[in-house]
This record gives sequence, structure tokens and C-alpha cells, in this order.
Amino acid sequence: METVIATEWIMACYVDDVPENGGSCIKHGDEQIAIFNFARRNEWYATQNLCPHKQQMAISRGMIGSTGENCEPKVACPFHKKAFSLLTGECIGEEELTIKTYPVKITDGMVFIGIA
Repeated sequence: METVIATEWIMACYVDDVPENGGSCIKHGDEQIAIFNFARRNEWYATQNLCPHKQQMAISRGMIGSTGENCEPKVACPFHKKAFSLLTGECIGEEELTIKTYPVKITDGMVFIGIA
């Protein structure tokens, strides 16, 4: 699992660019970053967009929800339904797949992502 520790914040998009309870994608350098507006929880998340299962840029189009006793936020890849924690990036299930997660902050209607 890789959680990015922010050394720099980039303005990724505007709040209105990301659908409520859904995701969107931005490109920063060579990386695609998925951004999620989990409006039901009033929380924002960001992860790599690449699904490690089949190497497809698809995570931003996945379904978000909650799992377990602690209602951990998750995203499921739209193609093969592999689910990942939006907090840690760990695969929820038996596989040892992980995705990178990024810190997110909202300021004045803008979405900022922390990068290393």
C-alpha cells in the first residue's frame, strides 16, 4: 500500500467537476488520478486511476460505497469488481493488490490533491 505524504498541493479541479457520489479523473504529469466526491459521507478521496488487476485506467468510473463494521469507504473497479479501500488503497478481499491513495482538501470550491 502506498499513501502519498503531501509535499505539494495541486489544484486538480473544481468541486462541481466531480459528480456527487461518483468519481472523475485528472492527469498530472504521467499519472492519472481518480477523485471521488463521497457526498453521502461528506468526504473526498483520491487514488491512482489504474486498476492493478487488469492494468486498466478505470478506477474513477467505479462504484463507491462502504464496507465492514466500520463502514470503511471503498471503490470497486467497474470492469472486474475488485474493491479497494479509499483510506488505505488495500484490496478488500483475498488478493494482495493495492492502489496509491492521495490526501485531498477542499478550499473555496476547488479540489486540491497532495502529491509527493
